[in-house]
Amino acid sequence: MSLIFSIIQRDDQPVLSIRTSTSMNNLPETILQALMKVGEHITKLGARPGGPAFVAYSNLDMHNLTVEIGFPVAGGLAGANDVSARIIPGGPAGVCLYTGPYQDLASVYQQLNTYLEGQGREPTGVSYEFYLNDPAVTLPDELQTQIIFPLVGAAAEERERTPGSGRIPALYR
Repeated sequence: MSLIFSIIQRDDQPVLSIRTSTSMNNLPETILQALMKVGEHITKLGARPGGPAFVAYSNLDMHNLTVEIGFPVAGGLAGANDVSARIIPGGPAGVCLYTGPYQDLASVYQQLNTYLEGQGREPTGVSYEFYLNDPAVTLPDELQTQIIFPLVGAAAEERERTPGSGRIPALYR
């Protein structure tokens, strides 16, 4: 497995998505159902997805995953019912392009975390998977997934530390 890691600056990305909770066992069906609903909504608006399908993970509780599932879109599209219009915030992000079966993504997450630690960077705790091809017509070994970890501000060595007790001076004059 050949992986290339990098740190990039992402722009804000408008999306239409569904937020829900599910177990790891039910995740494939949850993703499929949500993508169908969001896709139908985009079609009703007379629009098209602006990029590949994605899933955002807010936690890694395998029995109660909090996920957001949807598509990037052009700005200005409205949500309805359980489909929400929102913005994935831009900023620094660790990125990896992985080619292979979805079952091996956990090891890629570990490697991306190791890379980011070596760069003095800290993930925010949210992770995104963008699915660059269709698993219905692509062999598992050829599936491409872009993994994105938004990062906390500047690199550790670039962060300025305020000398003193850590109190805000204006509050203690």
